[in-house]
Amino acid sequence: MINEQIRDREVRLIGEDGSQLGIMSAKEAYKIAREANLDLVKIAPTAKPPVCKIIDYGKYRYEMARKEKEAKKKQKTIEVKEVRLSPNIDVNDLNTKMNQTRKFITSGNKVKVSVRFRGRELAHTASGKVILDQFAEKLSDIAVIDKPAKLEGRSMVMFLSEKR
Repeated sequence: MINEQIRDREVRLIGEDGSQLGIMSAKEAYKIAREANLDLVKIAPTAKPPVCKIIDYGKYRYEMARKEKEAKKKQKTIEVKEVRLSPNIDVNDLNTKMNQTRKFITSGNKVKVSVRFRGRELAHTASGKVILDQFAEKLSDIAVIDKPAKLEGRSMVMFLSEKR
């Protein structure tokens, strides 16, 4: 709330330089703000009495927007990359997939490793579990298992993330 929108009987006023000007009526506080060619802004509405500050509202909003933008820049988004394997994968193919997974993990992403069973392969889900366990063991130097291997429909899925 700013200026005339403040309807409280009494407010605690903080000056433009940050000094306490004391408790006074909202009309008086607004008058002081107008004389300084600034705005009266309620910064702590839940306090007893509410705290108002004399500031340039446009500049204040600009600063807040800039801080939000800066905070957004600093946050890191984590993507989930997927690596698909088959139950009868060869050693060289497995190594290629492992190198790809290593790149994903070192760049800070989580990896979903899935083994897809087709047709009669569904009868041999144990071999898929062995492949996923080997995969996780060979990457244990840089990765840790987030969610262990679990059968979901026709595929067995495991999640890996970077070791802290």
